[in-house]
Amino acid sequence: MRVGVAVASAFLALVLSAPVHAAPKVVLISLDGAKPEFIEQYVKDGVLDRKTGLGRLLRHGVRAERNVTANPTLTAPGHILIATGSTSAHNDIAANTFHPVGGTVGTSISGFGAPIGGYRISPLGPLAEEELTAVPLWLAARREGKVVVAATWAGADVADISITGTRVQNAVPFRTVDYTVPFGAFAGVGAQGYSTGELAKPGNLAFGPADPTVVSALEAAGFTSFNPVQVAALETIFCAPTFSSTCGTTSAFGRNLKFNLVAAALDRTADGVVNYDTLVIFNVASATPPVAPVVDAPSVLRPGPFPRPQTGPAVVKVGTDVTPFFFEGTANVVGAGFFLSALAPDLSNVHLVRLSANFIPRNGSDPSLNGAVDDINNNVGFWRPQPDFRIPERLSPGFATFPDAELEAVYASLVTTWTRYQADVALHALKTNPDADLAMFYFEQPDGSEHQFLLTDWRQATNPTDARTIGSPGFPTGATGQDQAKVARYRQFVQNAYRAADEAVERIIQAVGVDKKGEPEGNVIVVSDHGFAPFHTAVNVSELLRRAGLDTSKLAIRTSGPAANVYVNLSGREQGGTVDPKDYPALVEQVAAALRGAVDPNAIYNGQKASLFTNVYVRPSECGKPGFCTSDDIGQDYGDVFATMRPGYNFDGIQVPVVIRLGDPALGTGEIAVYSVPNFYGAHGHDASLREMSATFIAAGPDFKEGVEIDRMRNVDVAPTILEILDVEPAPTVDGRVLRQALEQPRHCDWRHWWRCWDGSDDDGQH
Repeated sequence: MRVGVAVASAFLALVLSAPVHAAPKVVLISLDGAKPEFIEQYVKDGVLDRKTGLGRLLRHGVRAERNVTANPTLTAPGHILIATGSTSAHNDIAANTFHPVGGTVGTSISGFGAPIGGYRISPLGPLAEEELTAVPLWLAARREGKVVVAATWAGADVADISITGTRVQNAVPFRTVDYTVPFGAFAGVGAQGYSTGELAKPGNLAFGPADPTVVSALEAAGFTSFNPVQVAALETIFCAPTFSSTCGTTSAFGRNLKFNLVAAALDRTADGVVNYDTLVIFNVASATPPVAPVVDAPSVLRPGPFPRPQTGPAVVKVGTDVTPFFFEGTANVVGAGFFLSALAPDLSNVHLVRLSANFIPRNGSDPSLNGAVDDINNNVGFWRPQPDFRIPERLSPGFATFPDAELEAVYASLVTTWTRYQADVALHALKTNPDADLAMFYFEQPDGSEHQFLLTDWRQATNPTDARTIGSPGFPTGATGQDQAKVARYRQFVQNAYRAADEAVERIIQAVGVDKKGEPEGNVIVVSDHGFAPFHTAVNVSELLRRAGLDTSKLAIRTSGPAANVYVNLSGREQGGTVDPKDYPALVEQVAAALRGAVDPNAIYNGQKASLFTNVYVRPSECGKPGFCTSDDIGQDYGDVFATMRPGYNFDGIQVPVVIRLGDPALGTGEIAVYSVPNFYGAHGHDASLREMSATFIAAGPDFKEGVEIDRMRNVDVAPTILEILDVEPAPTVDGRVLRQALEQPRHCDWRHWWRCWDGSDDDGQH
C-alpha cells in the first residue's frame, strides 16, 4: 500500500509525541466446548442475559462467525494450540491420549501432560529451546517482564514431563508462569452411591440407634434432633499424611490415616412426627484402636467456623447443592463431597452420593513453585468435585437403584458448584496478582454437560440399553420412539451449563472492572477449544481393523473421541519395536486403506452410504526416513495413520455388555460388534473444518473494536493477538497472525514500531 509522504510525516510526528502507555491487562477465558451458535442463540432467546457475561462481550466487542481450531478438535490439542499459536502438528499434541513414539509400544501419554513442541527420540530426552517446534506464549511474555497468571490451563502445570522414566521437558521455563494453579488430580477414591436396601449389598445404608457418645458429640457441635438420632456406617478410607501418596481403601503405600465415615440422620423439624430431614457425615474413632502405624483421622464433628481448607462435617438435605468434605490431615489436601438425592422421613428410602476424592497436585521437582497451590487450598479451598459422567452412566458403584432423575440432579448440582469453585480460583488469582499483564483461566463447562446431554439427533437412543428408543413410534421400522420428555430435560441441562459458565465470565469481568458504558476496563477474551456434535454410534476401531485383515499385534491404536492415531511398532523408533522398516510402508498403507474403505452398512444411520472417516492422513516419507517424517497434518507423535470420523460416530461410549443398534444383525458366538449404541450423547474431535467443530471467539476491552464480526479466523491467531496487545514479539514458531481487523490502533506507539499504529489506509482513504 502507498502512503503519501505528507501523511507519513504527520503520522510519524504524532507517534513521536504520543505518550507510551503501560500494556493493558489481558484476561483469556476458555469455556471448554462452548459452541458459538449456542451462545448467539441463547443470548437472542434470553437464556443468557444480554447485558452481562457473554452478552456483555458480544454487545461491546468483537466476535468470530467461524473459528477453526486444532485438528483433531479435542481439549488438550485445542488448549495447547491456543497457548502456543502453533498448529497441533507443530506443537506435537496429537490427542487427549496418544502414544509417544519414543516410548515402548504400550506407552500412552496424556495430551495435558505431554511435552510441548516435541522431544528428542534417540537418545530419548528434551530438545534445546531453539529445536522446539512450538513454545507457549507465556515464555515470550515473561521474558519481556510481563506477569502471567494461569489457573488450570493445559500446559501451565509446573510439571516435569517424562516418557518411560526419562525426562523430556522441564517445568521451568516451559510450563511455569508467575502464579500457576495446576488442574486437579484424582486422589484414589472414586464416587460411591449409598442406599437403603439389602444388608449384604455394597453401599447399603443400615440405620440404627446412635451411641450416646455420638449424640453428645453432635449436640456439642450444634446438631440436635427432635427424634432419636439414627446412624449408618458408610465406609473406611485410608489417606496419607505425607505428599508420598493420596487415598485408597487399604492402608498400603503409606496411607496410615484412617477415616471411618458414618452418616447420622437427624429430625430437625419440631412438628411432633417422625420426619428425618438431614444427614450429617463425619468420621468416628475405630471401635478397636488401629494397629500402628495406622491412626484414626482427627474428628471433624466439632463447632465451626472452619478455616480453609477445613470444612467440618458434611451436612446434606434433599434439594441442597453438593456439600464439601475435607479429609483432614492429608498433606495433599484431599477433599470430596456429598449429595443427598432422596430421604424418606422414616429412612425407608435414602439415596446418598459420595463424590470422588481429588486434590490440586504439587508438580515439578522444585517445591518453591507450588506456592499458588497452597494459596488456593488455604484461601479458596481444596479441589472441589467435578461433574462426573460415571454417576449418570452408572459406571461407579452403588448407583444401580438410583432413578435417572436423581443421578441427573447430582450432575446438575456438580455443574453449579464446580463452575463456581473454578470462578473462585480465578478471582483469587486476580486478587493476588492485581498487576498481572496476562491471566489465563480454563473452565470445564459446558463441555461435560454437552457430552452427557447433547440429545439432539433422532438416531440417538434415549434409553442407551434399548436400541429401539430412536425416532418416533414405528419410524424407523421397529422403533418405539425417543422419550421426548428426556430430550427436553437434556436440552435444559445444556442451557444450565452455559448459564453457569456465563455467570463465571461475568464475575471475572466485574473483577477486571467495567466503565460507565458497561465495557470491560481490561481486555477480556473468551474462547473455546472446539465445538460439539451429537453422536448416535460407538465404533470399535480394533475390530474394524481386524475385520479388514490387519494384524493388530503390530500396531498401537489410540483413540480420543472420534479421532484415531494408529502407530506401527517400528524397529528403530519405538523402544523394542518389532516391525522391520522395509515392511513399514505396506503396513501403513494397509491401515489407511482399511479406514478409507470403511462404510457403516446400516441404512438407518447411514442412508447415504457415506464413508465412515472424513479424513485419513498418512505420515509422509519424503524426508527419507520412514516413520520419522512430519507434515502440516502429522506431527512427530501423531499416528502413522491419523483419521477422524464423520459426525454421528465416536470411538468412546461402548457399553458392557454391548447394545446392538436397531437394524444391525445379531452377533454370532464370540463375535465382536464394530458398531453399537453408546451410553452418552455429545462428541468432538471431528475434522476441524466442519462448522459443528467451530470454536468460540468473543473479545471486548480497550484494545478491541466494538461491533466487529470476523467471518473466519483460526484459534492459532489468539496467541499472536494477545502478544500484540502486550507489545511482545511472538516466537518464530507461531503459525497464527494478529487479528488486526479486531484491534483498535495499538497503544504501544513509538518511532521503532510505527506500523503498529497504522491502520493500513493511504492518503486518499482507500484500503
